[in-house]
Amino acid sequence: MQTHFTSEQLENPRIAEAESILRSCVHCGLCTAVCPTYVLLGDERDSPRGRIYLIKGMLEGSRPASEIVRTHVDRCLSCLSCLTTCPSGVDYMHLIDMARGYIEQTGQRGFKERFVRGLLARMLPHPGLFRLAIKVAPLGRPWVDTLRRFGMKELAAMMELAPNVLPPSAKFEGAGTAVTDEERRARVILLTGCAQQVLRPSINDSTIRLLARRGVDVVVAAGAGCCGALTYHLGKEAAAIAYAKRNVDAWSKELAKAPVDAIIVNASGCGTTVKDYGDLLKGDPQYAARAARLSELAVDICEFLTQYDLGPPKRYSSLRVAYHPACSLQHGQGILEEPKSLLIKGGFSVVDIAEAHICCGSAGTYNILQSEMASALRDRKVANIKAVKPDLVTTGNIGCITQLEGKLDVPIVHTIELLDWAYGGPVPRGLEPLARFVTDVPEPKLGVEDYIHA
Repeated sequence: MQTHFTSEQLENPRIAEAESILRSCVHCGLCTAVCPTYVLLGDERDSPRGRIYLIKGMLEGSRPASEIVRTHVDRCLSCLSCLTTCPSGVDYMHLIDMARGYIEQTGQRGFKERFVRGLLARMLPHPGLFRLAIKVAPLGRPWVDTLRRFGMKELAAMMELAPNVLPPSAKFEGAGTAVTDEERRARVILLTGCAQQVLRPSINDSTIRLLARRGVDVVVAAGAGCCGALTYHLGKEAAAIAYAKRNVDAWSKELAKAPVDAIIVNASGCGTTVKDYGDLLKGDPQYAARAARLSELAVDICEFLTQYDLGPPKRYSSLRVAYHPACSLQHGQGILEEPKSLLIKGGFSVVDIAEAHICCGSAGTYNILQSEMASALRDRKVANIKAVKPDLVTTGNIGCITQLEGKLDVPIVHTIELLDWAYGGPVPRGLEPLARFVTDVPEPKLGVEDYIHA
């Protein structure tokens, strides 16, 4: 793609990076077939190729984003399906985030948009505030239709997405180390996240329990928190960088105490961002090297377990599990087969769903800010899941669980919750009716040495 930036503009490192990305696009259009918004709307401006043109014009003109540019950039889910499809390797992920940052800094959003986006940025990364908001949400449910009539569809979506009842608190809560009772084989740091520990704390519990039972010390670092993804995708770069620096500082202290084999992330949306800390903080000489090192250590929980011998499962089942690959896992991190392989080894029958590459519509805060589009994508995903008639659904991202839960006629859980169950953990919340289809593997009464005779 031809660009027309001036030499003065290209002195800005961000513009120079954007130009490099723009020039790698060859207009082939293969991205349009896998873009959820283009598939739904058929509007070229709602395809990656169309958005690239809009971003190019905005940056070349060095002017605030027009309403048209804001509309179509805001409709992007950042699902990154285009990233894994593009034959030219266009770095759309970084380009769309640059555009969001530029729009936030120079755009002319109205009061309502600024209020809602600011509310999300202040609430979601802080578990205490988020938990309080969920407790209050039921009070507003009777007013959902009224909110929509008065144009406050974002607040209405928040009310509808909030769970009716908060789950029990995590068993393993706060900073500290879960020390294995087995011979120690590894030491890892776990990112406990922000929204996930409120909406489904059992995911972190399952992660810690499974790893500790298999010889892994699990450290939750004091001072670590939100990865920054939620604010970054809202265009609030400074806030995202502050969250990233806080985690880098907290994890660096743990690395100074003792070697760390991996930084475990069990929310794939967070994983994509943490693996990109090296790029996010490359401009800060005090953080660049440390951030790059920590990015190299970051792995999804299933990525880590695939390279780690879990041994035989403690239970087996006849359950038919539909695996929903989160976009941030399959497109953002290139992880698709690992979770399915682990589930099969854990004794489950795994089935794929149609259009697995198409987003469910969660995408961080997308199901709040673009609720109509998110609902259409959710309904499409639900139909594809129901078509394979599973006993349950599993995925690797809390956003997908929140988006789909309650709309399916079967339960949905995190992959690590199923694996923890298979290897000796408790029945995941919501799967109690399925427990009768799971059988404990009998423990041998004799050891190997009892069968060996001189």
